Amino acid sequence: MNQIMAFAPMIIVLGLFYLMIFVPEKKRKKQYNDMLSSLKVNDEVVSKGGIMGKIINIQEDYIILETGPDRARIKLAKMGIGQVTTNETEK
Repeated sequence: MNQIMAFAPMIIVLGLFYLMIFVPEKKRKKQYNDMLSSLKVNDEVVSKGGIMGKIINIQEDYIILETGPDRARIKLAKMGIGQVTTNETEK
């Protein structure tokens, strides 16, 4: 019984680390995957590298962005999208 009580603080600390680190990370990853799955044509996005553009085509693993006034097209992996900047209330 004394051996179990000696390890109890370590078990509690490990449990707290799990709750503080892994649970929020799983939540952020789920939100990010939901954002990627909800992408649609004409959404304005910012890539992780800072490229801003409008989605003109969506494939399974990549998207095609149209950037700037010269309408340059860039092919990006979906995982390269950092955030969607299109506001639903603006539509």
